[in-house]
Amino acid sequence: MAHSLLLFGVALVSAMTDAGAILTPAYKDPSAPVEVRVEDLLSRMTLGEKVLQLCQYSLGKDINVNNMGERLSRIPSGSGAVIYRGGDRELRNSVQRRMMEESRLGIPLVFGYDAIHGYLTTYQVPLGQACSWDTSLTARLCSAVAQELRDEGIEWTFSPMVDVCRDPRWGRIVEGYGEDPYVNSAFAAASVTGYQGPEAARGDYSRLQDGRGVAACIKHFVGYGASEAGRDYVYTEISDQGLWETWMPPFKAGLEAGAMSVMSAFNDISGIPASACSYTLTTVLRDKWGFDGVVVSDWGAVEQLCRQGYCSTLKDAAAAALCAGVDIDMQSSAYDSFLEQLVSEGRVGEQVIDEAVRRVLRLKFRLGLFEHPYLEPAARQDKGEEMKEACESMAAESSVLLKNDSALLPLRSCRRIAVIGPLADDGDALTGCWRAGADASMTQTILSAVRQEFDGRCKVGFVRGCDVEGNPDRGGISAAVRLSSRSDVVILCLGEGARWSGENASRQHPRLPEGQLRLLKALRRTGTPLALVLVGGRPLILSDVVDDADAILETWQPGTYGARSVAGIISGRINPSGRLAVTFPRSEGQIPIYYGRRSPARDAGAGLYKDGSSEPLFPFGYGLSYSMLEYSNLRVGKAGDGFEASVDVTNKGSLDAQEVMLWYIRDVVAGVTRPMYELKHFERLDVPAGETVTFSWSIDPGRDLSFVDRKGERHLESGDFVIYAGGPPATALCCPLTLP
Repeated sequence: MAHSLLLFGVALVSAMTDAGAILTPAYKDPSAPVEVRVEDLLSRMTLGEKVLQLCQYSLGKDINVNNMGERLSRIPSGSGAVIYRGGDRELRNSVQRRMMEESRLGIPLVFGYDAIHGYLTTYQVPLGQACSWDTSLTARLCSAVAQELRDEGIEWTFSPMVDVCRDPRWGRIVEGYGEDPYVNSAFAAASVTGYQGPEAARGDYSRLQDGRGVAACIKHFVGYGASEAGRDYVYTEISDQGLWETWMPPFKAGLEAGAMSVMSAFNDISGIPASACSYTLTTVLRDKWGFDGVVVSDWGAVEQLCRQGYCSTLKDAAAAALCAGVDIDMQSSAYDSFLEQLVSEGRVGEQVIDEAVRRVLRLKFRLGLFEHPYLEPAARQDKGEEMKEACESMAAESSVLLKNDSALLPLRSCRRIAVIGPLADDGDALTGCWRAGADASMTQTILSAVRQEFDGRCKVGFVRGCDVEGNPDRGGISAAVRLSSRSDVVILCLGEGARWSGENASRQHPRLPEGQLRLLKALRRTGTPLALVLVGGRPLILSDVVDDADAILETWQPGTYGARSVAGIISGRINPSGRLAVTFPRSEGQIPIYYGRRSPARDAGAGLYKDGSSEPLFPFGYGLSYSMLEYSNLRVGKAGDGFEASVDVTNKGSLDAQEVMLWYIRDVVAGVTRPMYELKHFERLDVPAGETVTFSWSIDPGRDLSFVDRKGERHLESGDFVIYAGGPPATALCCPLTLP
């Protein structure tokens, strides 16, 4: 009935325009409802025109080496979408002009690109952002990036990535928000809100139509982060319980925030490739969650159904992906090659194509592309200072102090600082992987920032010592040793190159290269106090490093303006406040290791490794401060239909601090066994020196004390719970709670 009324509305609008001698099709009338415009345009399209709307091509240069590097494709008139890096206004508009003027119906292209952690400016990588626990700052950064993208003629970003990951060998761990589904959910919602504006979740797309936002695409649906042994593009074995409990929640949160698109994943989910899985793409995404936006495949994922052994031909792959729920084929040329033929053979119903086209057209109308198809020569909105300040804030909040023996940091009274290491003067590494349109030569280095920070107070010397692979420089380690010996302190910058993490960057041994270790150990022998600054996109195994450094600061890949904050932490201008959103293992043999494990079958002490510790080197939630922060008076009381938990934090140090409070629960006995700890809430508050601040959490039992079963149904059971407040759950304060 609703569809019949909609068609009646289309006919009515068309008749009204005819009566007024305007002869404007309803789909070109910006005052008409979006669904009326969609149906009117769809009714005018031939099968061939529909098929082209479901195809995505590549335009211009793509810097992702996994996506074939330099590529300039011929875009057929009437095509639906392109991947476009930006930077060439004339090229973009000329291609769009062909769509608008040379195709029969004048349907605009949508231009998309991956802005994983920035565009012209990069900021902290997502894994690092999660360690800030500051979702409002992530939303603010994504909002600024959205404007940069629109100024380049890009309306759609393939971001955020919300794949939970518990294996540091997987290169794409850098693109997500760590090991916990709740953290990924919170940052998924924040980034979507930043890209699209909060109004989109309410069905108001005015910000997008005014060119102040971009359509977000949450990826990769689903379970990609479970890739076997940390290798990319491979099989994942995921139980029904794990699917709903761990992998699904971040996607649901992103959709509830209004995400307009979803990207299907490369991985094979327990025998069914994600890009051909009708259960996840249709039964869950469409039927259960009511998603009416676009599903786009990852690059070449439709073609890869053949390599995965699910389809024998590209033609079969086209049928499998479309019928499962993939609307747009990214770069496989499967849909444009075979969909018309599949319809004529009766293997694919045209109504299936119609439904996919509806979603694509709906996206374009919501983005305002029919009214504003071209990149206008208007002045760009300068977000430079705003972006710089936000980038510095994120780098400050996301850096995690892992060790600080004898309070080496902050540096207060030294006269001679030795800055050493291959990452000290490397702006490329700080810019990070997936740098989009950013120019790494504009990224400030740690060396430059330290010199600026200590200008007039300390003499700063520099020796690289070795390259990032560990090969010695001219003079090499001996020159570094000489500089260390005549200095008061060493700041040693080690870690990963910019492209050691990201897509197709799996590593068997996520450790520092041997040459970097030799440099560290040689400097240790000089006896000069040493602060290790780590740069990289994954948690490294530091068991052969930790004893040779007096202090360790994890900075991740902090982006274009992040180095100034790193220097500020070293000097004490900034009090570190980051907490780990991912566990650091002691050895490869512990992987996967994460905090949210279920209770073992036997008592503590049984079933542990016999040849080493079973405990992580640095646990989830860990992070040091320059202040002495004391927790006390954890209490939980009834509050309306729920409960209120509170805990006091006293700053006994001399520096003002920001503290991140993590709230966990344990459901002691449940119909589905629960993890020993489950994160349910977090907050970041200022705690001034000498003062006590109360952190609190309003517990909604239906939201916070319930669990899902293997069918995705939520259950709330009475019984005993434990509430935890602190950092790492094993050291947090705890308090019982009973739900009648």
